[in-house]
Amino acid sequence: MALQHSPSGAITSVRPLGVDLLGTLTHTILKAKQLELIRIVLLAGKEMREHKVSGEITVQCIEGFVEFRALEKTLLLKAGDLVHLESNEVHALKAIESSSILLTIRL
Repeated sequence: MALQHSPSGAITSVRPLGVDLLGTLTHTILKAKQLELIRIVLLAGKEMREHKVSGEITVQCIEGFVEFRALEKTLLLKAGDLVHLESNEVHALKAIESSSILLTIRL
């Protein structure tokens, strides 16, 4: 079953997945004209290779522990931590622990 995007005015949970983390896939929560929200699920040891996005982004660790590489730095994000990047900054993610991350992209 495909996950539906969140409609305007609806409440959408971005709480930690807890025991459902291992069975959840990365999915788009919302895609609007100027904004996209994606829940990224990375299991321990998995990574997203270096890439860049044409809009500004925020990356918020919802649960777990991830290594975030950008701007010639490595940041360790734990639950509740958030980082912002300007447009077209190369970055990568690696899950130290199984994690869910909320990615916000300004389109």
